[in-house]
Amino acid sequence: MSAPLQFDSLAAAALPARPLHLAIGMFDGVHLGHRSVIEAAISSARRSGGLAGVLTFWPHPSALFRPENATKLLMPPAMKRLVLGQLGVDFIIEERFSREFAAIEAADFLPHLKRALPQLAAVYVGENWRFGRGRTGDVALLVAEGRKHGIEVYSAPRLNHNGAPISSSRIRELLAAGDVAAANALLGYAYFAAGIVQKGRQLGRTIGFPTLNLAWEPELQPRLGVYAVTVTMTNGAVVPGVANYGLRPTVETAPVKPLLEVNLLGEPAANYGDFITVNWLHFLRAEAKFKGLEELQMQIALDRKKALEFFRQPAKG
Repeated sequence: MSAPLQFDSLAAAALPARPLHLAIGMFDGVHLGHRSVIEAAISSARRSGGLAGVLTFWPHPSALFRPENATKLLMPPAMKRLVLGQLGVDFIIEERFSREFAAIEAADFLPHLKRALPQLAAVYVGENWRFGRGRTGDVALLVAEGRKHGIEVYSAPRLNHNGAPISSSRIRELLAAGDVAAANALLGYAYFAAGIVQKGRQLGRTIGFPTLNLAWEPELQPRLGVYAVTVTMTNGAVVPGVANYGLRPTVETAPVKPLLEVNLLGEPAANYGDFITVNWLHFLRAEAKFKGLEELQMQIALDRKKALEFFRQPAKG
């Protein structure tokens, strides 16, 4: 699968003269509900010989309208582009959500897209998607404008899981509570952190549990605690592990930022400077402060045992 073409604005998009099928949305997390919209665009494009793409935005509109309480995103743009590329889209347009863009009247939104993308054949949105100045536009307006400009409009129904709608806000709540397994069910894949292995204080080595320290600072911080994870290495190998995401209260005396540390349960090891992906699978316990290194060492051994038990469980399905 080739990497999708990437553009930092509608104005910069230079695409082949083929029918364009465009999924539109913030798509934070690219969860199962988002995927139903994006996959509809991909399917239609493949049938018609067109190109399938995504128009997404950065930053979140809340950063513009309520910066004092902006929504904390599940993933930064680079991570979102990675997940979107894995779905098989042909191009990604990441439009800056500015005051000028927010001021576009709802009735002018589709003509604005058509001017930037003359080959636009169809747009795909969620049934509750709102757009335009003051968020006054809805699917009915989009359909009406589409008829005027020869653009098909497809709206995907909202997906439910366990009786409640799948949404980015629901996933944020689950991650903040530590319920990563439930969050993964809504995402359709394992929540992950990706970054460069950096050198730490090497305290883990002194107590028999060396760790990989990951340079990772998410906007939306998952619950501090210990998790069963898998680690995808630079060479593609996948190794089970135990991750601690926290403030390390047993060994830190001054305020620090949360750090993601992973103790591997198998081989191979990673090296400083390697790019790795940590896939979060199961919450083991909340972060706690211990009386000293000996008590911490005993707890880590117990965490490893619980993680190994988790990985020995038969796969569901």
